[in-house]
Amino acid sequence: MTLSRRFITLCLTGFSVASILGAWGFQYIGGMAPCAMCYWQRWPHWAAIGLGILALALGARLWYYFAALAALTTSMIGFYHSGVERKWWLGPSSCTGRGLSSDSGNLLSMDGPSLAMCDEIPWQMLGVTMANLNAIGSLVIAGLWIWAAHLPKEGRKFF
Repeated sequence: MTLSRRFITLCLTGFSVASILGAWGFQYIGGMAPCAMCYWQRWPHWAAIGLGILALALGARLWYYFAALAALTTSMIGFYHSGVERKWWLGPSSCTGRGLSSDSGNLLSMDGPSLAMCDEIPWQMLGVTMANLNAIGSLVIAGLWIWAAHLPKEGRKFF
């Protein structure tokens, strides 16, 4: 079986598309409001999608390395977020509740939209959170972007 670099690039770009769609699914279908760090993890996926499109269109290896950097960025944010969720270290006071003062009654009001905290785990399966999935998955994808940059354009036989 021969896989072309173009097909692999489509799959790697598709990972970021699927990540964004999955996040939207949890948000809009599942009703789970994202915290600030959840949004931070989405931006590098958008960058990886754009860079993947450039890699498909132009074929230059440079775009693969930039896409790997975007995937590595979202992975590192995911690892940081995972530690904040598990209370291994402190997160930003703006999204963990540490910065709330006693006169912030409007933020804690039950009348408005809920405030998602970065140090709370809204969903997990077998102890794995969404931030964990992004951290590990994006780290693997970053490595695959680098691997794909070294593939010949015509493809390589795998089986």
